Order: sequence, then structure tokens, then C-alpha cells
Amino acid sequence: MLRIGICANQQHVISFQRPVTSNQPQATRDQNPVTSDQRQETRIRPFIIPIFLPHAGCPHQCVFCNQVSITGVKHEAVEPDKIRIQIREFLKYRKENRKPVQIAFFGGNFLGLKLEEIKSWLNLAGEFISEGLVDGIRFSTRPDTIDAERLDIVQNYPVSTVELGVQSMDDRVLALADRGHSASDTIRAVKALKQRQLDIGLQIMVGLPGDNETLSLITAEKIAALRPDFVRIYPTIVIKNSPLARWYQNGTYAPLCLEEAVTRVKNLYQFFSRHNIKIIRMGLQASQDFEDGQTVFAGPYHPAFGHLVLSEIFYDKAVAAIESAGFTTGRLSILVNPRSISKLRGLNNSNINKLKARFELDSVEVMPDSSLAEEELWIN
Repeated sequence: MLRIGICANQQHVISFQRPVTSNQPQATRDQNPVTSDQRQETRIRPFIIPIFLPHAGCPHQCVFCNQVSITGVKHEAVEPDKIRIQIREFLKYRKENRKPVQIAFFGGNFLGLKLEEIKSWLNLAGEFISEGLVDGIRFSTRPDTIDAERLDIVQNYPVSTVELGVQSMDDRVLALADRGHSASDTIRAVKALKQRQLDIGLQIMVGLPGDNETLSLITAEKIAALRPDFVRIYPTIVIKNSPLARWYQNGTYAPLCLEEAVTRVKNLYQFFSRHNIKIIRMGLQASQDFEDGQTVFAGPYHPAFGHLVLSEIFYDKAVAAIESAGFTTGRLSILVNPRSISKLRGLNNSNINKLKARFELDSVEVMPDSSLAEEELWIN
């Protein structure tokens, strides 16, 4: 029986052969320390209350962007009293063990707002912190709006996390996307945030105009050198009524297909994992607006995009383990953590079907084993 998993410095690790016994020594279970840390991190993820400020504070429109389409919310409809009601509604769904609770301002360029608006939204969040209902604040913004004056304002509030919409670390790709900032702006912004001891998240995109697999990996290398606390990875989607939609219509831009986008994001996921940088999201948040066909014009949107990425990783691990064990025909059993069964199987059992066809297996049985880390599998 073989175990395979992910560790900090290797993409795939086949650890050892294990005899088929019912009692496995605990010391053997703990030979991959990263996976146990990752399991602990999943238990302390904050309960986030998202407040969308679509396009607020954005100096111009990036080619891929139509925030009203993405969020389904018009900026003029975002009123403080409605936000207060929304926050209290979200709080009803918080479980007792979910801590910390954070109000998050997403969807716009938070530090690009007028200074009084920044203070107003932070004060609103502060009301719930004063009541003991919320623990902190986080927001997303652009790298070029990070300056000492705005950070001085932020420092007067319990802001814990700032996310930067980096998208790429290639200046040509940024220019083609009409981002209005450079890679050097990102480096400067991260340095300023670190000096304020804020947690930093960096958001990147694959498949932008001018981007390719090599440039995406170079972006990942430059991001890793900045040592953010986490990253989000998004495939570029063609949103209706965006500049990119016009480029798609006139044939000057072709989005990634779903399969290519999944593989490219998988490679970035594995790169960041090797560098011990958390990936907290892959793909856009699923929503009814995306599902009804009224928002996505073209591109690799899938409501379970992140699951597709993780399923491809598990397929690769299963293939590596089977090849190392020399399985060619017959019956195969694969043991995984119960939380990873669907990742191993793939959507509609696609991974199981591919494994059976590739190795001419009669059957593949997936068995739960809660003693395994979520990133591991055993074959028998």
C-alpha cells in the first residue's frame, strides 16, 4: 500500500509502503507536518461578512471588469442602513465556533474612495465591533492607492487584512488590461503594508490579454518573493458589457478554455503550496447571475472551478502512486480522508473513469480513512 501527498518542497511525495493492518502507528501518520498545519488552518478561518461596493473608488474600468454584472449590485444602491441590515442578517448564520468575525469591503477600490467615505465605512463596521458582534475589518484595494495618509486612517481601526488586486506582475499584461498601475506599485504597496503589520492577500488572474503560462509562473515567482499571507487565483472571464467582451466579439481576444484554465491554476496552486503560501480561493464565487447566462459572455467559468483544480491534483497523485506501485490491471482500492472523497472521484466520477481506462482496471474502490490528511491518499 502506498501513501502519496503534498509537502512543502515537493509536488508529489510517495512516502513508503504500508502493510495492510488495522492499526497504524501515530508516528507514521505524522511524517508530513505541512498537512496537519493546513488542517488546523481550516478550523480557524474567519467568518467573513462581505459588503460589496461595486466599482467604488475605481479610477477607470479595467478591460475584464463590469462590477455591476459581477456583483449584481449598483453602486448607488449601496446605502449604510441597508448594509447594517445585511450585516445583522449574515450574523444569524454564524456558528458559535466560527471566530474571528470580519466585515469585508469587496468589489471596489476601498482606499480609492474619498477620505471621508473611507472613514464612514470603517465607522459603520466599528459599530458592530463596539457591540462585540464583529472582531475586525478587511478590504480589497489597488496597489497604487496605498499611501501613508490612507494607511494612517486605517491604523485607527481594527483592520487586520488588506487584499491587493495585483492580477499580474508583468507590466505589459497590466497595460493591456488597462490596470493603471505597475508591478513596482505592487512591490511598494506590499512593503508599506508589512511595515504596518497588516495581513496581506494578493489576487492574481490567469488568461489576461498578453498573458501566457510562462508569464503566469513568473508572476507567481514574484508574488512568492513578496511573502503574502495568502493568494486568490482567478481565471479571466469575459463579462458582458466589459471592454474584453468587445475584444472577444471582434476576434482580438480569445479566453482560455476551461480545461486549460484548470491546469494553469493547478500549476500555480502547487507552486504556492510548495512555498507555504495559502490559496484561499480559485475561481469566481458561484452566483445566480453567473448561472442564468446573463453575466458571463465567454471564458472558463465553472461554479465549482476550485473543485476541478483540486480534482485534477488528486488525479495526478493517484496516477503517480499507481505507476510507482506497478498496478496495471485488476481491482484497486484508494483510501482518502472523507473530506477528500469528492476531489478524488472528480465531477461525475470523471477521475475514477479516467483511472480505469488509463490502467485497464476492472474497478476502483474509494474508501474513507479519517486518519489521513486531506491532501493524502493511499492505494492498495
